[in-house]
Amino acid sequence: MDERRVRERGPAQWWHYGPPWWNLPDATGTRADADADADAGTGAGAGAGTHRPRLPWRSTVLLTVLVLVVSNFAAHAQPHREPLDPYARLLLLATCALLLWRHRHPVIVAFGTAALALVYLGAGYPYGPVFAAVAVACFSAVVAGHRRAAWAAIGMLWAGHLLISLWLYRWLPPPGDTGANPGQEVIIATWVLIIVAVAELVRLRREQWARERADRAQAARRRADEERLRIARELHDVLAHSISVINVQAGMGLALLDSDPEQARAALTTIKAASKEALGEVRQVLDTLRAPGHAPRAPAPGLGRLPELVEQAAGAGLAVAVTGESPALSPGADLAAFRIVQEALTNVVRHSGSRQARVRFEHGGGELRLRIDDDGPATGADAGGSGNGLAGMRERAAALGGTIEAGPRADGGFRVLAVLPLDDRDDRDDREDR
Repeated sequence: MDERRVRERGPAQWWHYGPPWWNLPDATGTRADADADADAGTGAGAGAGTHRPRLPWRSTVLLTVLVLVVSNFAAHAQPHREPLDPYARLLLLATCALLLWRHRHPVIVAFGTAALALVYLGAGYPYGPVFAAVAVACFSAVVAGHRRAAWAAIGMLWAGHLLISLWLYRWLPPPGDTGANPGQEVIIATWVLIIVAVAELVRLRREQWARERADRAQAARRRADEERLRIARELHDVLAHSISVINVQAGMGLALLDSDPEQARAALTTIKAASKEALGEVRQVLDTLRAPGHAPRAPAPGLGRLPELVEQAAGAGLAVAVTGESPALSPGADLAAFRIVQEALTNVVRHSGSRQARVRFEHGGGELRLRIDDDGPATGADAGGSGNGLAGMRERAAALGGTIEAGPRADGGFRVLAVLPLDDRDDRDDREDR
């Protein structure tokens, strides 16, 4: 039902919960893969999940072309560095090619690209977009949850570059290189920190999206469970009452079929009316499943149908005396009060030897006290019912902030006492009317 509502409302706000493709296998891998990698400390565990992310060919090819083209311009702008020979282009290609496996093995790719970039710089080739490949690899590692590995790879690259530019440049190409000054290294370190900070922000945002999605899924499951529970209560109350009446009348009809045909006919008439009413209420409950979100075709039952309920109980041989009047109730409280009376009278018909029951309404102090008594004796061990009915009554009362007390009385009967909170405004209006 919740999925259908989502489709009817249209797509969710992806800028708040993240784009729909964010957690697809070909984009980030699976959660199980990331957890396995984090536990192992390497990227080798990416195949542990049920889905392996596809290789990001398009983005890698685009980045490779960008690196090769821009590196040519960088070489022209840095004539004091070594020219781009086939060996340099091979290093650039290998560095970019490693990015194909950045989702499956993010740790290996982060260290691999950093090592190849360090070899490229140590060979004296011009500075340029080779750092972009390292940034993408470390970015993917951070987003996948391998923060320490990404930081270590970047730290290795920066430390190696410091060693080359401040000391080893004397023995490495290009000849006559004077090395770098500390200010240039500070600038490079700043760019490194910016890259890592952006990766961390993306990782945090992604985790937030995942938590929000999990919370929404849990809320949807909770609403579905509550809806199933509500429908189960409704069906139990409807069927238990109607079938109890039908059972009593069927037994009476069979007993009087030969000796008193008119009474048997009356019993069959009661059976027909009870079954028709039960079918109507069951259809109303099931309509909410067929058309979620639509208004019910018939109003929910309430205490306005109490005389009809008393008449049905009389048809089953139970005389019900009603004292007091109920105040105006909200639809939910009205339905709960009606179902509580219905279930209590059903239990009297099924499990009590008494043929009389009393229903009393009292209200004041912001609450409605609803009491149902019978004089017993119980006809079986389960005098109060099988347990499902009493549990349903307690759930209905608890949903409204009320309570249910049910148990045998000292004189041998059985009592159900429901206390339901009233809306303060309705209670005040009722006192003014009196």
